[in-house]
Amino acid sequence: MSAAAPTQPVTVIEPGRHSGHTGSPRRVLTLAWTLAVTDWKLRFYGSVLGAIWTVARPFAFFGVVYFIFTDIVGLDQNVKNYGVYILLGLVFFSFFAEVTGNSVQALTMRENLLRKMYFPLIVVPLAVALTALLNLATTFVAVFIFVLANGITPTWTWLELLVGVAIVATFATGLGMLLSALYVRYRDVQPIWEVVSQMLFYATPVIYVATLVPSQYRSVYLCNPLAAVLTQLRYAIVDPTAPTLAQLIGGSARALIPLGIVVVVFALGLWVFSRASPRIAENL
Repeated sequence: MSAAAPTQPVTVIEPGRHSGHTGSPRRVLTLAWTLAVTDWKLRFYGSVLGAIWTVARPFAFFGVVYFIFTDIVGLDQNVKNYGVYILLGLVFFSFFAEVTGNSVQALTMRENLLRKMYFPLIVVPLAVALTALLNLATTFVAVFIFVLANGITPTWTWLELLVGVAIVATFATGLGMLLSALYVRYRDVQPIWEVVSQMLFYATPVIYVATLVPSQYRSVYLCNPLAAVLTQLRYAIVDPTAPTLAQLIGGSARALIPLGIVVVVFALGLWVFSRASPRIAENL
């Protein structure tokens, strides 16, 4: 009778532990940046024009919108530097839509990776946001050329653009974490968000300005963080004679409401994502 072969130890990987939400901030950011750069490069792999498509998309949409609302509607007669404003608005909203839209299925699209490798899951939605920021930086090169070509001189108020990008990025990332965590269990999240995103586009002053909103609705309307950012950037970059956010919303104290909403949304998204992380691999 032959001797039995020695049994090999079996390593059991718990799905919840395997996909848990842990890691130092430095490690998380490093992994997110690496994944974002990889995704950004792969996006243009095999493309002849490469990153030019990132710029071409918002400019093509801008051309159609600009023609309709200037030659047909005539909004440019009442809004100074209207073309620059709607281009800036389209670029910002496209960035927001890219982060939130791509975050919805971000976890499910990386199902195989999540089952095979251990890393903090928050890396995934953060990588989506960083990839969108890379696209935004590329687009802004062309936007600045367009702005300067329209005779707008740079001033110190242009630095508010960085603040605006940070606010929109934080808002979109918070929503992205929330949507990605919910989609794992509730697949209706995607069609629902598509409808909400379309509604939000028209509820944001992208193709019009906030001063066209009736005054009785304006203070509530500008609680929308996207509307607040674009309204302030209109004053800071496009038209220094335009009213500021504080003037339109009813004071500096009220102007903090959109910022508070951003903080709450980001905290909620982070909390929901952290709570769902241990069970995400099981639910995929």
